[in-house]
Amino acid sequence: MTERMSERRTTFLGTLLTTLGPISMAIYTPAMPQLVQAFATTEASVKLSLSLFFGGFALAQLVAGPLSDALGRKAATLIFLTIYIAGSLMAVFAPTMEFILAARLIQGIGASVGVVVGRAIVRDLFVGADAARILNTIGIFLAIGPAMGPTLGGLTLAAFDWHAVFLLLVGFGLTAGLCTLLFLRETVEPDLSRLHPIRLVRSYLEVAGNARFIAASLVLSGSIGALYAQSTMLPFILINRVGLTPTQFGLGMLMQSGSYLLGSLTLKLVASRLGGPRAAQLGISLCGLGGLVMALSVALVEPHYLTIMGPVAICTFGLAFLTPHVVTVSMSPFAHIAGSASAMTGFLQMSAGFLGGVTAAAMGDPLHAFGIIIPIMEFCAVAGFLWLSALSKRP
Repeated sequence: MTERMSERRTTFLGTLLTTLGPISMAIYTPAMPQLVQAFATTEASVKLSLSLFFGGFALAQLVAGPLSDALGRKAATLIFLTIYIAGSLMAVFAPTMEFILAARLIQGIGASVGVVVGRAIVRDLFVGADAARILNTIGIFLAIGPAMGPTLGGLTLAAFDWHAVFLLLVGFGLTAGLCTLLFLRETVEPDLSRLHPIRLVRSYLEVAGNARFIAASLVLSGSIGALYAQSTMLPFILINRVGLTPTQFGLGMLMQSGSYLLGSLTLKLVASRLGGPRAAQLGISLCGLGGLVMALSVALVEPHYLTIMGPVAICTFGLAFLTPHVVTVSMSPFAHIAGSASAMTGFLQMSAGFLGGVTAAAMGDPLHAFGIIIPIMEFCAVAGFLWLSALSKRP
């Protein structure tokens, strides 16, 4: 028997679970240059650890979504959080870089449940403007978590070393598990038949066959995927090229997430007057503008903190206006398979971030890659939004 949770509890749990992946990524980034020295390895090898996290996160969502539909949101969440904690402990005691790589893959697999269930429980209980309001509130806290991640990671490195960063992730996983155990009420009727291979394939084919879902996913994959992809480049640009210390880098990343937070708070104030579609139009315009400024600044200006982070701030402010409406549109047709739809959305976003990171590593120079890959991803998001707008005008 399902029990309806209040909007406040849904928002709290959705926030906690959704931020699991981004915090796991963000808190680790200041340690990346230190790991190069600690294990006498290369930048490419350390970047691979982030790419493996992306890969595990992306692929495992395709399992986490249907599993949450079949076993229930609570049981699936606890299973994957156990995997996440195991991966975090493995990283703490890793004797070689190879163990770090394996641990980050396992962490990514475990963290994948967060964004899937975080969105699914909102779709299970709320629709329309109510769902968009909750997603916007989640977005506000989603900005705070990853904003504090690099800062906390940088401060931890200043006081201890990279082992302590992974200990923090163990603590975060335990906290998420305890809150899930105590506060998450089941929001879907468990149905093991949803794991039947034929039914599973049909569910994904249904989602993938919806043109509006694909268009909305292109928007989200380009804009959110750009945030994930640039996280593989920014530590090396700002620390090695601009000259920031790991602690300064952590503090400097507040500009990115602070812009998202400011955008979310602004949207909360004007959403009732502006409306979801118009807010999304403004948001995608800023994403496109930020991508253009980013490309030009890298090509024409010697890199400094503001020339790198200024365009990033424009994009993330726009992203805050964009995502609540587009996520609601992408999920709205799939009340009966919300977990699978959420999984497909997350898979496409993380895959875009993963491919962007891998391409950047192949290009070699992080600054050059940043000025090409991230603008292209933002422009793809603009193209997806134009497609989605055209589909929305059809009867």
